[in-house]
Amino acid sequence: MIEPKKKRRKNPVTALSKGLEQDLRRQGYAASTLWKQRRLLNDLIGWLQAQELAMGDLSMAQVDRFMADRRAAGVRKLKTRKALGPALDHLRGLGLVPAAEAAVDDDPAGAILNRYRQFLVTERGLADGTTDRYIDCLRPFLVRRMAAGQFDLEGLTPADITSFVVAWCPRLNAGVAKLTVTALRSFLGFLHLDGVTERSLVPAVPKVLRRRLAGLPKGLEPDQVRRLLAACDADTAVGCRDLAILALLVRLGLRRGEVAGLRLDDIDWRAGTIRVRGKGNCHERLPLPPDVGRRLAEYLRHARPADAQGRTVFVRHFAPHHALGASRVSGIVADAARRADLGRIHAHRLRHTVATELLRAGASLPEIGQLLRHRRVETTAIYAKVDRDTLRLIARPWPEGAL
Repeated sequence: MIEPKKKRRKNPVTALSKGLEQDLRRQGYAASTLWKQRRLLNDLIGWLQAQELAMGDLSMAQVDRFMADRRAAGVRKLKTRKALGPALDHLRGLGLVPAAEAAVDDDPAGAILNRYRQFLVTERGLADGTTDRYIDCLRPFLVRRMAAGQFDLEGLTPADITSFVVAWCPRLNAGVAKLTVTALRSFLGFLHLDGVTERSLVPAVPKVLRRRLAGLPKGLEPDQVRRLLAACDADTAVGCRDLAILALLVRLGLRRGEVAGLRLDDIDWRAGTIRVRGKGNCHERLPLPPDVGRRLAEYLRHARPADAQGRTVFVRHFAPHHALGASRVSGIVADAARRADLGRIHAHRLRHTVATELLRAGASLPEIGQLLRHRRVETTAIYAKVDRDTLRLIARPWPEGAL
């Protein structure tokens, strides 16, 4: 016996719910999502009336109460803050509910870190991701001082700094340890500029041993590159987008954040160039290879959502269609590599691939550094170790008769 399909509960149509539906439809949400958001909004309005609250009283604490009541009532879906996000964004746009409260750190460590974050963004021009990593590396230092009851930063001594680095950094891998001491030097410089410490304590930070040229850059072989690109189905919207992203990474050696930050205005189709927004807010123009330009054009014409938000070239496939993050660019590379049975591959490895391919084609190290936009010659020098033909010319012959 086939049970009759349950009918959906009717959603009362109000001016508010109708406006929400129109707003979400413009953003590209599916019809089923529109129905769910209208239902959730109606439930929220009913809950506010039962609590004798107005829309203007809807703080995040009240949102949590609303969701807790839904869970207590046995609701199995649409029971988290995230579920209410689209409706809240619409209500905030209308000015009916207050803006989301920013997280406030009441402890002394949070206060000084917030000031330091502002310094990194406004004075140093660092990206949000970089500032987040610096903050994460500094928290153990400040937490340790608070736990010892010695958070008085004015009384910092070189011995305090050295003892922390010696005790903490051996627990970390070389890369994180290096970033930790870099963040600590930056933070100590900020404390001196901000007047917290009378003298700069930057020289007190010990160095972390990390042989800069010890590693060997691992690029992909040409056959692996072909398999990686072939793993994307260009006949689908997602595959067309991913193929354009991979083409930028594997042909121009862009960083993942540079791909995510590429904007429509950065492409000069007549001149055949693109503007790359690199590290330190540096903008540079690079030639746009015809095959990469073709991939970009196909994506923009046929696969980029018409209701995409903002001017970034690459956007999410699912609504809302806002800009892709750098981490998602890495995910696209990893997903394609998995489909191609290439194992785990990071986006930065494609940058190494560009450098090694240029070496094979006869490019010099300065030319490679110019394309990859390296600030220091030492950064490019690591690729000298994969230039096997040149290394053979300077290699000494193996002694005959040696075991």
